[in-house]
Amino acid sequence: MIDGPYFVLVVLGVLGTGLVAGVFCAFSAFVMRGLAALPPAQGVAAMNAINVSAVRPPFMAVFAGSAVLCAVIAVVTFVLWPDEGTVELLVGSALYLFGAFGLTTVAHVPRNDALLRLDPGTPEATAYWPTYVREWTMWNHVRAIASGAAALAYILALT
Repeated sequence: MIDGPYFVLVVLGVLGTGLVAGVFCAFSAFVMRGLAALPPAQGVAAMNAINVSAVRPPFMAVFAGSAVLCAVIAVVTFVLWPDEGTVELLVGSALYLFGAFGLTTVAHVPRNDALLRLDPGTPEATAYWPTYVREWTMWNHVRAIASGAAALAYILALT
């Protein structure tokens, strides 16, 4: 059984990855659909405002903090190699680190940066917007599932 400070780390891992999964799920379920329904100039402007707001401390503390926590859980698991939950802890850490945090850096940040460079009212922005929404949302589904699966793996490690 996982106990002591290690237990606290894993519970915090469940909370962090679960919170991030909820944010990503909300974007996949209705935020991106709502933005896609707007005229392109409005959708681009709104998404750019969201992307700028996302990199502020409240979300980044949970998003990046969860990545640090997952890395710590993985390292501690390798060092302690507990009798129970080892596979679940390592899988949960990998899912979040690669499927949520890593995917953000390779699939979302470049798209967000490209969108931010466009003036919302230009033909270039209008042409890019449908592609952006489709690709960003597709990869966001993966992030949501990976984050939720990481939380589930951590829960299974505790049971």
